Amino acid sequence: MAARSSPFEIRRGGQVWTGIVALAVVLLAGLPVRADEPGASRSGFYVGGHVGYLFGTAAATFADPVPGAAAGGTTAYGTVFGGVQAGYEHYFPSRLMLGLELDMSFPGAQDLGQVMSYRATPTATANQQLEYLASLRGRVGYALDRWTPFVTGGIAWASVRSERIDLTTGNDDATPGNVRAGYVLGAGVDYRLDSQWSARAEYLYTSLPLNGFTFASPSRYDSLYDLHRVRLGLNYKFGAPDKKAADKPDRGPGSWEIHGQTTFIFQGYPPIAAAYSGANSLPPEGQSRETWTVSAFLGVRLWQGGELYYNPELLQGFGVANTTGAGGYPNGEAQKSNFPYPRYNTSRLFLRQEIGLGGEREKVEGEYGQLSGERDVSRITLQIGKYSVKDIFDGNTYAEDPRVDFLNWSIWASGAFDYPADRLGLTWGFTADLNRQNWAVRAGYFLVGNEPNANTFDTALFVRGGYVGELELRYRPFGRSGAVRLGTWMNSAFSGSYDEAVALAALTPGLTANDTIAQTRRGRTKYGLYLNLEQEITDDIGLFGRFSWNNGASEIMAFTDIDTSISLGASIKGTGWHRPDDRIGIAGALNALSADHSNYLAAGGLGVLVGDGALTYASEAVVEAYYAFQITKGLVATADYQLLVNPAYNAVRGPVNVFSGRLSARF
Repeated sequence: MAARSSPFEIRRGGQVWTGIVALAVVLLAGLPVRADEPGASRSGFYVGGHVGYLFGTAAATFADPVPGAAAGGTTAYGTVFGGVQAGYEHYFPSRLMLGLELDMSFPGAQDLGQVMSYRATPTATANQQLEYLASLRGRVGYALDRWTPFVTGGIAWASVRSERIDLTTGNDDATPGNVRAGYVLGAGVDYRLDSQWSARAEYLYTSLPLNGFTFASPSRYDSLYDLHRVRLGLNYKFGAPDKKAADKPDRGPGSWEIHGQTTFIFQGYPPIAAAYSGANSLPPEGQSRETWTVSAFLGVRLWQGGELYYNPELLQGFGVANTTGAGGYPNGEAQKSNFPYPRYNTSRLFLRQEIGLGGEREKVEGEYGQLSGERDVSRITLQIGKYSVKDIFDGNTYAEDPRVDFLNWSIWASGAFDYPADRLGLTWGFTADLNRQNWAVRAGYFLVGNEPNANTFDTALFVRGGYVGELELRYRPFGRSGAVRLGTWMNSAFSGSYDEAVALAALTPGLTANDTIAQTRRGRTKYGLYLNLEQEITDDIGLFGRFSWNNGASEIMAFTDIDTSISLGASIKGTGWHRPDDRIGIAGALNALSADHSNYLAAGGLGVLVGDGALTYASEAVVEAYYAFQITKGLVATADYQLLVNPAYNAVRGPVNVFSGRLSARF
């Protein structure tokens, strides 16, 4: 069993800061009261979030006693981060503020963003990864109208994962959850936006003193970290809102809105029949996993028609089989990067410009990713930045968002639409949209990965990239709203050929198509289309369907291993049983592969999500049903069942009965 020691020391600088804080309390407490700043109205509990950049140095030594090798030194560390905080602050009549705050920060979701230090010897490598960094701090400040500058300090602790990989045997000795203690000091300023919201800019220095970890080998890893955090935050204070501001919202330049959500999904399946399994197979013994997301969506009006949106998210959890095992994968929230602890991601950051063309106007309700107000029905909308292609294209009223409706990938999206994205489903791009009363046309250009299923984008603009176009027609047969969307797309990307990989593998006994696919990668074009339908039948029933196809000759770049897909379904409101805010969803999908794609999998190839090492081909079928029960406004619990027949197109595996529970909250 691994052993660890954690000596904790307070450096002399901590004593100096303690004296400064004590002196500040004494001096500020005696200052006079300002009559226009009543202290009681600003005191209270608050919660909030923060984002920023974490940087510093890591002094680490890795010692392997058996060969007598060691590696040490000091290296730099840096990553973006995000997190949450909660606390209480009290404002005295003298304008003195005293507070206590607990916060947790999580490293960015980008590759290697969590690796704090890394050392290597001729026989092994070792590293430490940051799982989270937390602190409990006192705060002392002084109110100056809307501004409150403050100093802060307290205890800090970090959870790290220590890992050693033996270069001879390949053995991976990893121990998560190693908690180490230190101290934190800092300063910042709060700015009161209104009676409930405040913004913050803050600097924090964290010292994690020397700490030793002993692996089972028994190699040892000693490290200390000096870390600096520069961060911005937003806090919500509990209490009565400012009624005057609430009654007369300002929708002009500088006005802003924030929306948020959190979704937890637990999903599993019992043992299944399987003649064989591969690297991308659902384990035949059955498995259960969970995913959890917490996100906010902040929108700010910059000028007439100009809006800036920012969507920070914390992502945690795993999909079953590490998000592999089926083309129609059963959990739309199962990010393909798999995080045991929350990781921060800037999921959306974009500028939107609406240009009104005059005529009839429509009211827009504020929601996740949309500021409230009014706009021209006839308009041009331009959008540039980071977002999901699915935010703009292939939308559907009844099957769109795995946080609120269907979970299966081939039901909430057109399965054969390999839209540009990183492993989290996001990309950078530009979109133009022309909207009229009964139709709309939109087109966009987006960055693609530098290889299949990548988090790094290919920045050879217009040489590489994804192009998407969509025509939307709206109609009202018998007074019931409906729409049809026809989309076409093309990806120019660095990808491999299924047919060439199979041919190369056949020339060299012992190699599989997965071994040879990288040799075939070069600039290739993949293209396809989708047809998306929705139709309201009654006030409580809506039908939807999708058909999608791609040419299936080269590797899937980002979404899932489907070359042809058709889905049909219905969404039913609970009005008939006196639960108008409840929903029932029932749908099915049939997914298929091209001949080249299926031959590649049969020859041992691996796709983005599928690959059993061999293949007895059959089309993959999906059936999904859910009931969404609204507990209260903004809080919904969902029970979901899915049947996967021939998962990953393999007739000798499955069927799979997938059971899911989802709890989602929005504000």
